[in-house]
Amino acid sequence: MNLYAILLTGLFAGGVSCAAVQGGLLTALVMRQRQPAAPSAVSAAARLADDLTPAAGFLAGKLVSHTILGALLGTLGAAVQLSVTARTVVQLAAGVTIVVFGLAQLGVPGFRRIVVQPPARWGRLVRGRTRSAGAAAPAVLGMASVLIPCGVTLSVETLALASGSPLAGAAVMAVFVAGTAPLFTVLGYLARKAAGAWRGRLATVTGLVVVAMGLYTVNGGLELTGSPLASRVAEALGLGSQPAPARVAPDGGPAVSVTADGVQEVIVTAVTGAYLPAVIEVAAGVPTRLIIRSREAEGCVRAFVIASWNLERILPVYGDTVIDLGALEPGRLDYSCGMGMYGGRLTASSRPAGAGE
Repeated sequence: MNLYAILLTGLFAGGVSCAAVQGGLLTALVMRQRQPAAPSAVSAAARLADDLTPAAGFLAGKLVSHTILGALLGTLGAAVQLSVTARTVVQLAAGVTIVVFGLAQLGVPGFRRIVVQPPARWGRLVRGRTRSAGAAAPAVLGMASVLIPCGVTLSVETLALASGSPLAGAAVMAVFVAGTAPLFTVLGYLARKAAGAWRGRLATVTGLVVVAMGLYTVNGGLELTGSPLASRVAEALGLGSQPAPARVAPDGGPAVSVTADGVQEVIVTAVTGAYLPAVIEVAAGVPTRLIIRSREAEGCVRAFVIASWNLERILPVYGDTVIDLGALEPGRLDYSCGMGMYGGRLTASSRPAGAGE
């Protein structure tokens, strides 16, 4: 297993993927903390250490929780796999939680008292120690971040699951978290240094971003349930326009073809961040074979879900995954990634694919 590749995944993809949600929560938490005035005699190095303490606490908590998760996944191996229903419930719960924290950051009545904080005993233990107190609440948030899904994290958890070893699984998740560290460090530092008018503006912007990402996460959960509400929300935001059905695959070949034995083959190409083509028209009532062709597929797209069938397949980074769909009824068959972030559909009609051309 290439841990260097996992480190790069965390550095260039995982940090960005998780920063919008987890980074937003970290920034909101740091800005809501009461910062004691530092004595004038404190050195620049000590001031810098205090400013970096919240991010360090968050990353330490995140490292602990994700490493433990990796060890558990490696131990249990292929026997562990969340059902589509369980994944949907977890995602909807996570989305609602994120929205609640965002509303608290914005100071909305009824939510403003909701604050992430360590247990009372922990607080008494670190009281009076500036750096320990500054790290305590972020560390709790870091521990809880394992429950807040991010797209790229899913594929890394899949690797930990497939490792079949508690040590290998723990190493996969720990290295991934290490890769995300630089971006979270910068976010925590900027939040700590924000002051005056900028502090208030940053607090508002952060709250709005967290609420938006929470709604986006909830929308992904609705996508997994196949709820039409998700499409309506996306359309209302100008994000839901669907392209016309395509008949050509990204490699230039036909997206739909019929084999000599009368089986309709449909090719969907999975790349990082999309399934291509997004919409494919197929013939109803014909035995159908779906071929998902992975082309450097990373992140959420690797968890391919057909929610209405309660079906999930973990895709390889490269290679084909074949799913026998049988003879489709007229209508649409929606599919998405495991977080509902990316998706597409097959539109089955009585008119043979390609008719009328």
